[in-house]
Amino acid sequence: MDLIRNWFKTISDNPQLTLLIVLLVVATTSIALTADILAPFLAAVVLAYLLQVFVDRLEGYGVSPWLSITLVFVVFVLLTLAIVFRLIPTLIEQVTLLTRQAPQLLANLQEKVSHLPDEYPSLITPAQASQVMNQLQTEVLDFSQLLIGSLGGTVVGLMTWVVYLIIVPLMVFFLIKDKDKIVGWMASFLPRDRQLTGQVWAEVHRQLQNYVGGKALEILVVAVVTYITFSFIDLQYALLLAVITGFSVLIPYIGAAVVALPVAVVAILQWGFTSDAGVAMIAYGIIQALDGNVLVPFVFSEVVNIHPVAIIVAILFFGGIWGFWGVFFAIPLAVVVQAVIGAWPRRADDSRPETADAD
Repeated sequence: MDLIRNWFKTISDNPQLTLLIVLLVVATTSIALTADILAPFLAAVVLAYLLQVFVDRLEGYGVSPWLSITLVFVVFVLLTLAIVFRLIPTLIEQVTLLTRQAPQLLANLQEKVSHLPDEYPSLITPAQASQVMNQLQTEVLDFSQLLIGSLGGTVVGLMTWVVYLIIVPLMVFFLIKDKDKIVGWMASFLPRDRQLTGQVWAEVHRQLQNYVGGKALEILVVAVVTYITFSFIDLQYALLLAVITGFSVLIPYIGAAVVALPVAVVAILQWGFTSDAGVAMIAYGIIQALDGNVLVPFVFSEVVNIHPVAIIVAILFFGGIWGFWGVFFAIPLAVVVQAVIGAWPRRADDSRPETADAD
């Protein structure tokens, strides 16, 4: 008990540490309680932070602030319109087609799987093939019904999405334009002596600015390359698979493995267990390998320095708390945790000795 009491006393005696903890608790609680109500505002904040990266880079090249904001916002609006009126309808069309064709595709797959015990008797038995197909059929049909229900819900809530489509871009514009005023207003409520909080935010901002801008470019490049590759080999649902492959880079290690399953299923349903399906999977593997070993080092000037085990733990932890969005923002949240741990005061006897200079 004395150990715990002394630890709490150490925190309470450090006003800057207390302020940091209070801000983290208040921010986390506020987001958790108001996420559903303020979803458009939170989305606007995330988008504004993303676009601010490009505004800062344009200003770094000597472009005036107003022109930088205008250019970035115009490109954002054009991309949003292209996504809403071109990309999303095409995706919905492919998803609808996939759900309608699912029973026939499963029947074709079942016929192909039924021949596997004859071709490879040492690897799979007829009972195992039947069990696999029954399970796969159940999963695919349930997933198809879920997709159809989601599309129906989107149609019902069309007016809500239209309102969001108007409100969110407006909030994004004003958040970028009046960033300094908003930040100054929020900072006016904080104590002047907040060096520790400023240190944590500076580290988080430095890491996230590189991460957010780099990830946006990485998603775009991976999605475009995947779409071109799958279209070249004439793989069905190329656009749908390209989009989910692009977003798979948001979840390191796990995303690539998860998306490999639908790519394999579509390829097998289209070509069966043939060399063409193997080419599709090899192409997908090459794209993921080039992304991890060529694109990421090129795009990121400073890769987020988090151990792979810590990344997986963050995905499991935040995903368990906030579901999909917890997984989606696992890396940025891990960056915040890492910055807090790095700035956390340590005892003098715990500090590592400084290494001597080489010269």
